[in-house]
Amino acid sequence: MGTKGRAIIGLDVEELLKLLNKAFADEWLAYYQYWVGAKVAKGPMKDAVIAELLQHATEELGHANLVADRIIQLGGTPLTTPKVWFDWSNCGYDAPDDPFVRTLLQQNIQAEQCAIGVYDRMMKLTEGKDPLTYNMALTILTQEVEHEEDLQALLEDLDLMMPAPR
Repeated sequence: MGTKGRAIIGLDVEELLKLLNKAFADEWLAYYQYWVGAKVAKGPMKDAVIAELLQHATEELGHANLVADRIIQLGGTPLTTPKVWFDWSNCGYDAPDDPFVRTLLQQNIQAEQCAIGVYDRMMKLTEGKDPLTYNMALTILTQEVEHEEDLQALLEDLDLMMPAPR
């Protein structure tokens, strides 16, 4: 990173790089959770759920790219080994071992809610201190909120067709 670009950041760059690498791990795990969930999905509205999961997977991969670029701009290195993603992740990974669409939707809603919290905290930390990371976090947060809304709408439609057991 350029000297001036790093100098304008009003917080500890090494701590910021740790936060960004944690988000990077989250994005890769989210990508895989969506992608593999789309491959195994079963149940009513399967085609609509698969389409949504695949779209979200693509967007999560885009988020990983944005975060990696910011890490590099700050003079850091994105996590280079998938094995460490679990150790660094904020949100973890919920394996789609139950391929029923309701379960997949619920798992991914929970993951999106975690991601919303991660990027909200990142925005609060960088507001007025690092406009580039702040704007990146805002961009990603906007999509994560849309993801949560999309998944909740599908779950509501599914519940109208087939109410959840009580």
